[in-house]
Amino acid sequence: LITGASTGIGYASVKAFLAKGYQVYGSVRKEADASRLQTEFGQHFTPLLFDVTDPAAIAKAAEKVEAEIGKEGLAGLINNAGMATVGPLMLQELDNLRLQFEVNVIGLMAVTQAFLPLLGAKKNPGFPPGRILMLSSVGGKISAPFVGAYSGSKHAVEGIANSLRRELMLYGVDVVIIGPGAIKTPIWEKPSATDISHLEGTDYEPSMKRFLKIFVKAGKMGLEADDLAQRMLKVFEKKKPKARYTFAPNKFKDFTLVRLIPSRMLDRIIAKQMELKP
Repeated sequence: LITGASTGIGYASVKAFLAKGYQVYGSVRKEADASRLQTEFGQHFTPLLFDVTDPAAIAKAAEKVEAEIGKEGLAGLINNAGMATVGPLMLQELDNLRLQFEVNVIGLMAVTQAFLPLLGAKKNPGFPPGRILMLSSVGGKISAPFVGAYSGSKHAVEGIANSLRRELMLYGVDVVIIGPGAIKTPIWEKPSATDISHLEGTDYEPSMKRFLKIFVKAGKMGLEADDLAQRMLKVFEKKKPKARYTFAPNKFKDFTLVRLIPSRMLDRIIAKQMELKP
């Protein structure tokens, strides 16, 4: 099962797993997307219509999957569905902050809880235990300015995934964190991530404009979603995967080096880059 299958990483992952011979379930929020993907992918793909913030719809989808493959179980769950908001935290609407965590954290766990029995998290399931891939981000380890809500939600995903992996050892169900860097994906093209009209005339407007330029450039230079999907497929099929993987265009520069720089020094670099000085 792959959540958020209509576009981006989810869509690319559906293609990758289908090409490898898997029967794939993919969650979408719109009936039009369900019809489009069903037509494109054919009989080996089954769309599931639910929003990760809708527990009743998730439960209905889980019942459908159980009715169809309950005796065989799910080989895996890829928790990909998510959203991103940008802006300085001191000016962030609290409702937007709540929604960010509701989708990226609570929604992720709602789906996980609903499908865990089908992954083998029960006594004597009658099928091999499955594996969960949790989509985090470089932002789950490194916090940049103006993506505090998104980064905070991904830090939460990292913590939950690590705890869940240790808890599910009881059943043999594995949990692996995937932390991508910049990816050419629609998540950063949506209004929630690009609309800064509400910041016009504020002290942060100049810095936000610089931030968006940097992020748009990074997105254009990011990994292709299809490339990431192939890497995720390889991780999914590894006998003994690591607990976490970072996939970035330049992993050393974009992840390793940044984590080695002392925090206060990194603060000064960011302040200069984004004009965050008094």
